[in-house]
Amino acid sequence: MAVQERYDTRPFGPDITAGMGVQLLLLEVLCRVGGLGTVGWFTGCLFAVATWALLTVALRRTWTTSFGPANRVTLARTILVGGVTALVADSFDRRTPVVVLVTFAAVALVLDAVDGQVARRTGTSTSLGARFDMEVDAFLILVLCVHVAIPLGAWVLAIGLMRYLFVAASWVLPWLRGALPHSMARKTVAALQGVVLVAAGTGVLPRASAIAAVAVALGLLVWSFGRDVAWLWRAGVAAGVPPVAAVGGPPLAGVTSRRAGPDR
Repeated sequence: MAVQERYDTRPFGPDITAGMGVQLLLLEVLCRVGGLGTVGWFTGCLFAVATWALLTVALRRTWTTSFGPANRVTLARTILVGGVTALVADSFDRRTPVVVLVTFAAVALVLDAVDGQVARRTGTSTSLGARFDMEVDAFLILVLCVHVAIPLGAWVLAIGLMRYLFVAASWVLPWLRGALPHSMARKTVAALQGVVLVAAGTGVLPRASAIAAVAVALGLLVWSFGRDVAWLWRAGVAAGVPPVAAVGGPPLAGVTSRRAGPDR
């Protein structure tokens, strides 16, 4: 994995600050044009501030001094995810423009294939970039699950929560922190989740068809996680890693390879 070049200055500050500004501008446009309410606006603002704070801390901890072109693409995706989050939060109180919500989500999913390509072609791949990309993906899937769960049922949330449960389990089970080998099947199943959730979220599909599609996506995700957990168990046993450890320790390093690590 290539490492980003370090400079004497810290140009990432303006990048993430500008990103927060664009996020707030997008929320203002949604308020004036899309009828975004107070709940959605507040949620979107909270998302923007949290993103700025987390990125600033993460970049300083890694001593990275250049934000990089790939991270700018991921930041653009984050802004779209912030818009989706605001619209979904607002949907509990009022009718939201589903076309706008679905468009934002679809573009964010398409750009998921762009940031990794940019990182590789510019030689700016980093573990932080991979983690940034993965967290944006995971949060978008979770928000889409909340949107789809409103008409289809709370069981849909299992798709969005599965990755977070996997991370939580890694704090107790150290063998889950291992790095996973590259798998096209894993990447395909992960990508399918977003496509199915966006399709179900449009409201165009008959309810029975939407339920069937989401159920199939969930089944494939369970299979994918189950296969990876089995692989990590065998690798952990072979390496002599204790099956259970006390709660604590660093967050799972291998989780970055469970979703987006190999791409960035």
